[in-house]
Amino acid sequence: MTSTQKLLLLLSVAGLFLLIYLLQPILTPFLVGLALAYVGDPVVDRLQRYKLGRSSAVLLVFAVFFVLVGVAFLILLPMLTREIGRLIEDIPSLLALLQLHVSPVLLENFGVDPFDIKLVELKARLAQNWQQAGGLAGRILAEVTSSSLTLLGWLMNFALIPVVAFYLLRDWDLLVERIHNMIPRQFEVTAVNLIKECDEVLSAFMRGQLLIMFLLGCIYALGLSIMGLDLALLIGMLAGLASLVPYLGFIVGILAACIAAVLQFQEPLPLLYVFLVFGFGQLLEGSVMTPMLVGDRIGLHPVAVIFAILAGGQLFGFVGVLLALPIAAVIMVFVRHIYDRYKDSHYYEVRDES
Repeated sequence: MTSTQKLLLLLSVAGLFLLIYLLQPILTPFLVGLALAYVGDPVVDRLQRYKLGRSSAVLLVFAVFFVLVGVAFLILLPMLTREIGRLIEDIPSLLALLQLHVSPVLLENFGVDPFDIKLVELKARLAQNWQQAGGLAGRILAEVTSSSLTLLGWLMNFALIPVVAFYLLRDWDLLVERIHNMIPRQFEVTAVNLIKECDEVLSAFMRGQLLIMFLLGCIYALGLSIMGLDLALLIGMLAGLASLVPYLGFIVGILAACIAAVLQFQEPLPLLYVFLVFGFGQLLEGSVMTPMLVGDRIGLHPVAVIFAILAGGQLFGFVGVLLALPIAAVIMVFVRHIYDRYKDSHYYEVRDES
């Protein structure tokens, strides 16, 4: 590769990041649609082996997906609404517990009491606000509909996701072929190998890590439900989502579950059950789920994962969070390739003869 080609490649990458920065307000539905198309392409390819046309296979995949999402929504939303309602009702009890056990210590040692709140007034206000909002759905609807432009933008973005995903998924093989044909012939072998390795890494992340997040959320929610915790579903989903960052789901989930267990049971034994649930989840993740679903193909150190997510959010907001780990994984592929080239070069082999 000549110096001019390297400069053009560098400028192209810089221009791409600049374009992402400028267009980030409208990129979310396209990125989500792209992710859905990428995840769904292997399923559509398998359906095509059963003599289904590409468009018919895509429609079938979309139909199954929307049915599953609809069923999950109808089942989970009422449960989440009840759990959040219980949480709001229990806030005064938690404050009363803190006032009883923590406030005397803070007053004696520091002369402050951050929990000096009129509990009766707080409880009445929380109940009134929750009833006026009509529960969780009412609060969300009230926030979204407070501005007609906000509502319109939200609806357009939501409606664009399946449209973008459908067309990308229908034309996925054609797009891949066209991109392949654009690769300069002298770089074809190297480029194809790098793209295949990137595909393996992204597949491991998109299909493996997201499935692990879902399974961990289910394990945590089921385990906490068995022990009788009222906020089991909410805490399980929160811990599952936070599992995108290594160990963050475990830490967030176990802290939230311990607080909820102390508030609900007010005895130490349920805390042991909480540690058993999350310990079992971590054991399954480390010994079964990660080796089977992800393996060592991603190759991102936990610190690199945390940095990538924070850096993406800082630079590009929510769009940056969505792109952080896929881009970091692809960068690691190129870093490994550059490292291997360096190990095979004369710069590495040359010895100091002085």
